[in-house]
Amino acid sequence: MTTTPSALRFEHHEEPFGIGEDRPRLSWQVSTDTPGWVQTAYELELGPDAAQLASYGRTESAEQILQPWPAPALNSRERVAARVRVWGTGDDGPSEWSPLTYVEAGLLNPADWQAAMIRPAWDEASESIEPAARLSRTIEVTGPVTSARLYASAHGVYVASINGRRVGRDILAPGWTSYHHRLRYQTYDVTDYLQPGTNVIGLEVADGWWRGYLGFQGKRNTYHDRTAVIAQLEMSDDGGNVTVISTDSGWRAGRSPMLAADLYVGETYDARLEDGGWASSGADDVQPSELHPVAVEAFDAAVLVAPDGPPVRATEERAVAAVLASPSGKTILDFGQNLVGRVRITVSGAAGTEVTLRHAEVLEHGELGVRPLREAKQTDVYTLKGSAGGETWEPEFTIHGFRYVEVSGWPGEVDPEAFTAVVIHSDLVRTGTFECSDPMLNQLHSNVLWGMRGNFVDVPTDCPQRNERLGWTGDFQIFAATASFLYRIPGFTTSWLKDMAAEQGTDGPPPLVIPEVVAEKPPFPDRPVMAAWGDAAVLVPWVMYQRSGDLEFLRRQLPGMHAWLEAAAQAAGPELRFEHGFQFGDWLDPAAPPDKPGDARTPWQLVAQAYLAYSARIAAGSAELLGEDSARLAGLSQRAAAVFRERYVSDGGLLQPPTQTAYAVALTFGLLEPGEEALAAAGLAAAVEDDGYRIATGFVGTPLVCDALTDYGYATAAYRLLLQTECPSWLYPVTMGATTIWERWDSMLPDGSINEGEMTSFNHYALGAVADWMHRSLAGLAPAGPGYRKLLVKPRPGGGLDWAEARHETPYGDAAVRWDRTGQDFTLDVTVPAGCTATVVLPDAGGTVHEVGSGQHSFACAVALPGVALAGIAPRVPEPVAQP
Repeated sequence: MTTTPSALRFEHHEEPFGIGEDRPRLSWQVSTDTPGWVQTAYELELGPDAAQLASYGRTESAEQILQPWPAPALNSRERVAARVRVWGTGDDGPSEWSPLTYVEAGLLNPADWQAAMIRPAWDEASESIEPAARLSRTIEVTGPVTSARLYASAHGVYVASINGRRVGRDILAPGWTSYHHRLRYQTYDVTDYLQPGTNVIGLEVADGWWRGYLGFQGKRNTYHDRTAVIAQLEMSDDGGNVTVISTDSGWRAGRSPMLAADLYVGETYDARLEDGGWASSGADDVQPSELHPVAVEAFDAAVLVAPDGPPVRATEERAVAAVLASPSGKTILDFGQNLVGRVRITVSGAAGTEVTLRHAEVLEHGELGVRPLREAKQTDVYTLKGSAGGETWEPEFTIHGFRYVEVSGWPGEVDPEAFTAVVIHSDLVRTGTFECSDPMLNQLHSNVLWGMRGNFVDVPTDCPQRNERLGWTGDFQIFAATASFLYRIPGFTTSWLKDMAAEQGTDGPPPLVIPEVVAEKPPFPDRPVMAAWGDAAVLVPWVMYQRSGDLEFLRRQLPGMHAWLEAAAQAAGPELRFEHGFQFGDWLDPAAPPDKPGDARTPWQLVAQAYLAYSARIAAGSAELLGEDSARLAGLSQRAAAVFRERYVSDGGLLQPPTQTAYAVALTFGLLEPGEEALAAAGLAAAVEDDGYRIATGFVGTPLVCDALTDYGYATAAYRLLLQTECPSWLYPVTMGATTIWERWDSMLPDGSINEGEMTSFNHYALGAVADWMHRSLAGLAPAGPGYRKLLVKPRPGGGLDWAEARHETPYGDAAVRWDRTGQDFTLDVTVPAGCTATVVLPDAGGTVHEVGSGQHSFACAVALPGVALAGIAPRVPEPVAQP
């Protein structure tokens, strides 16, 4: 038998380099051919390198995830090698050692920073888009450099270079955080960038989120009206001597050929100017008159933090799928996929030739559909320098949401091979897949995936194209479970939740968007109580705990949970009855008029009442897991649920109003008495039938309705709802050629016209939250314990599907399900990762249950006939579960 642990992971870092934790927790997966294997002990070795490892002894434990750092705390810059070996059931002795993995700390203390925040000393008109700035200096390298690290950040977005070579692959660094609380810095290994003699180190900086247009209010200068950079280069020789080069008043500033760069507007670049603006390495390429002094800004290094999650990077490239001619004679490139990124061009022509690229997600009657962009221009302009061998250019400081690109000013005939779409988003690791026998459902799932990719650009945004692109709390709240299946997001989400905690404080609701940029006066009570949106303070950390097994998500956010629920209860009044005011409610109910997206069939008061009861129960469970007093929160939940039943439930389980959303929240949030659930489920099924098996839910009801139907024996209705192709439905956009999830069910009308509503995004992941049901119920792969330590494999075949499969890399390793059906004959193959167990529930008439350990398992049965309620089905209410 062979047992092998994987390379160690540190906290939730994909690249444990320049981390901010001095005692990072360690995790590992195990590969073994021993069925039912469970770890019984582990041993860690740590040291400066492979030759100096020290053992920290054998630890008797079955735990593989987020185990304590055994060594002294890391110092700033310290680099440590680590490996693990394990003992487990059925093993004759210890496993082989895992591969050696290195972790390196960043600058852990504000005092480690010698650098100053600097900016050009020239005057700028901050109300308009200014050219990017270049800040640089020369340095002399007089001896061998054994190690060099560059620590850098900016007020704005920046890219560093050494001797004209771009440093690293990060895009839009330092990313977007609550800058006045937390400003990320990046750590780069630049050992190979330096050369003997004179070197030029430079940083180019543009507006980004710091100073550029941000939000739908037309604002600029959200954080400040000047951009600036901070950088610290530390070079070590073979004797251990360290030379530090920091940004200070001795640096010089120059103009960039990037004449304008804005996330919404686009980028304008004049290649005729691209050799200027940098300090000179001795050649006559820069005249002294081109360089200007810098100013040193007051800056508190205490706000600088190391990243928690991965950076934004280019992750894929796509070729042109078709070259189209619009009815008005425009040349339009179709890349075949709605995506987020930018276009790289290779072009030859005379100096001064101006090429313009306009980006949009859709065509409307053959022309570029730009109305949904609102004030965002999404236009890039490149002026050629006239190189004889041609020239290649890609924007640096902007991104666009697009499938189509209109090209004008191109010298000669447009060659599709001259254009490449570069896909850009946070560099997350893909962890989940889904596929089935229905091509339209596969396209729907692909649309969900691409919607996530386009909107996970450092923060989880609502849309990637118009003048908004904000981290709306409600959108992420309903999509977090889907996202955590598709990609490994704990590090990404840790950063966003830290910003939420910083913005919210311990009094009042969180902002509607994180980072906060909408409210003029964000402190409570100016922030509104908004059910489903504010509940992200409770439900996002809960989902992350369930999916990752990391209790720190709950520990860090518990004060914010209390603050939110206190504010929500206060808004409900002494009787805990929501009555007056405005809330988003079941936002974008398909019955709502285009110009009134909040006019839902389900009253917002019902939604708010349901969420108060549900979130208070989840918060109580979180407090209990943390050893905190949970009685007050549990009591709040019970009282809010009682009010819900008093106001909205009658005749033993009928909801008033009898909408899909009303029934869905009542059933999935566990708000009903046991004797009321059967009638409520029947009421939901009747409502779905009365609505013609079309979607009749908005943001709140859509993620819940299939679960509510399936968990109470109406899986056939859930499948009919899922497979509906008439509008409104999940598959209507697929019939219209969609390649991402739309904001509205009818963002594009059947005649090819764009919905007249002001909010009409064609890349909005929220309504794609149904994919979580597809993973858990259609395919049958779900967590039954934190971090998937225990799996629930409970496929619900239906909808005429012949087969379905799902795979997910859990914290413990790969879990997988594949089922096939021929008539009533059903087979099921299950993979359970080492250290985990699974409850397998077969879809036969008796709901046969098998308890299995890790390894490969196969089952067969006869599927229950449609209409037969499966035995053992209980409401899917995520009650708190103990740590594994």
